[in-house]
Amino acid sequence: MNRTWKKILALLLTAAMGLTLLSACGSQEAESDPAQETTEGVNISYGISNAWDSLMPYYTVSGSNYSRIIYDKIYDRLAYVQADGTCLPRAASSWESADDGMAILFHLDEKAAFHDGTPVTAQHWADTIALVTDPACETLGRSTFAVLTGTDDTGAAIEGQTLGAEAVDEYTLKLTFKNPVIPEEFLVDYNREIYALPTHLLTDIPKEELMTDDFWLNPVGSGPCKFVSELAGSSLTLEANKDYQLGAPGFDTLTITVMDKANLLTALISGDLDYYAIGGSISEENRPIAEEAGFTVLEGTVPSTFYELMLNNETVSSVDLRQAINMALDKELLCQQSSGTLGAVTNSSILPDTPYSQAQTTGTYDPQGAMDLAAQSGYDGRTFSLACTSARASLAALIQQNLAEVGINVEIETVDSSTMFAGMYDGTYDMALASHTPTNLPLWFVGSRFNADNNLFRVADLSRYESLISSIQQETNQEARIALVDELEAYLNQEMPFVPLWFTPSLHVESKTVTGIDYPAAAFSNENVWEWEKTV
Repeated sequence: MNRTWKKILALLLTAAMGLTLLSACGSQEAESDPAQETTEGVNISYGISNAWDSLMPYYTVSGSNYSRIIYDKIYDRLAYVQADGTCLPRAASSWESADDGMAILFHLDEKAAFHDGTPVTAQHWADTIALVTDPACETLGRSTFAVLTGTDDTGAAIEGQTLGAEAVDEYTLKLTFKNPVIPEEFLVDYNREIYALPTHLLTDIPKEELMTDDFWLNPVGSGPCKFVSELAGSSLTLEANKDYQLGAPGFDTLTITVMDKANLLTALISGDLDYYAIGGSISEENRPIAEEAGFTVLEGTVPSTFYELMLNNETVSSVDLRQAINMALDKELLCQQSSGTLGAVTNSSILPDTPYSQAQTTGTYDPQGAMDLAAQSGYDGRTFSLACTSARASLAALIQQNLAEVGINVEIETVDSSTMFAGMYDGTYDMALASHTPTNLPLWFVGSRFNADNNLFRVADLSRYESLISSIQQETNQEARIALVDELEAYLNQEMPFVPLWFTPSLHVESKTVTGIDYPAAAFSNENVWEWEKTV
C-alpha cells in the first residue's frame, strides 16, 4: 500500500471512530464537542448527513458534495454558481476571455482577505495551483487542473513547462488552457473544485507532507466563515467572517452536526436544526410531513440530481453481464420510489433539454433479455457487493431484488459516502448506488471519470474514452461537437461502464428561522452564507 492510500485509510478510520483531532497549536478547544459548547451571540444549527473527509480542500477521498459544501464556507471560490448555471462574482469581481479563447482573466475583488487579515492576491491563487499540481504534493483529485497548460493528463505540473496559472498583476489571475474555453462553462464545471489557500502560511511545510499536515486541523481560509473547532466526523463549529468581501453573515456562529439523513427533517421540525444540507432537500414522500408541520416546500425548476449504478469493470468484466444488469433494473419503479412523480428515467448522464441530449430511452427493462445475456456472459453465480449509504438502503434493496429475479446475486453493504467512493476507486466493491449534481455541459460526468488518475469504474482500456473525450474538449464548432458527443454516448451505451438511472429536481424545505437562503444553488455545493440572517 503506497503512502497516499495509507493516509487515506488513516483519515477514514479516524472519521469512523470519531476521534478528536487536536488543533495545530494544541488548544483544548478542538478537543471538545462543538455541539455541546455554549456559543455567544446568534447561532445557526445546521445539519448534514455525511461527514467531510478532511478540512484540506484538495485532499478529499470522495470528492463528495458534503465535503465541498464545508470547504465552500471556510475557503473562497472564484464565482458563485446559481442553479441555472448563471455565474455571479465571488472572489473574482469579473472575468473575461483572452488569447482567442485559450485563456481567462479573473479580476479579483480587492477587498478579499484571509482570516488572518492578509489580502488575497492573484499570487495566492497562482501559488495555490502551483502547489497542488506539484507532483511532490500528494493531492487527491488533481485532474481538475489537467485542462491547464503545463500539466499532464493527471493534472500534475510538467517539469520545464510553464504552468497555465499566473498573476498578471496584484489582482488579476490568468489561467491558460490546452483547448479553447468559455469562461462560464469553465466555472460551472470546475468552480467547486478550486479554492484559494493561504500559501503565505504554508511555506515551511514540506510539499510531500502538506496534505496531512496539522495546519488543516485549525485551517485558515478566506471564505465567509472562520474555523473554530471540530470533532472529526461528528461536528464542526464556524464563526461568521464579518469582513467577508460580499458582506457579513447575519449570525455569529454556525454549528454543523452530522446526523442520519432520516433524522434531518425531524430535527428541523422539532427546532433542533435551523437548516440542513444540501439545500434543505426533502423526498416527495416526506413532503406532506413538512407541510403539515407548517413548513413551505419549494420545487426545483431544473434537475439537480443524477442517479447512477457504479460498476467495477474489473470484477464485472463482461459487457454482456453489464448490459444484463442494465436490463434487469426496473428504473421506473426505482425512480418512483426515490423521486415520486418528479423524476425522469434516463439512459445518459447528459442533462435533458440541452443541445447535447438525445431522446431518452426508458424501455430498457427486460428481465428475460437480462437472463439471456447473463447466461451468455458465463456468469457463474458469484455474489457481488453493492455499496450504498444508509439513506439509499431501500433503493439498494430494490436493485438487489431486481437482480435476484434474473439470477444475479448481490449482497448490500451500507457505508458512508467517503468509504463508498474510496471502495469503488480501489476495487473493494463491485457496484455502488450513487448520485451526483449535473450541469448543462456534455462532459460534466464522464469527462473526469475515464482517465488514469480517476479511473473510478476500473476500466481496463481507457484509450477509446480518452480519445473521444479529448476530441470533444478540443472541438469549438457546436454542430461538430454534438456529433462527437453522440459518438461517445453510443460507445457508453455499448460498453455500459456504469448504469444511468434517472434525473430529478429537488424539493427544498424553507427554514422558519433563517432568511436569505438560495436553496437551489446548494446543488452546486455553494451556499450564499453571506446573505443568511437568523431572525428567530
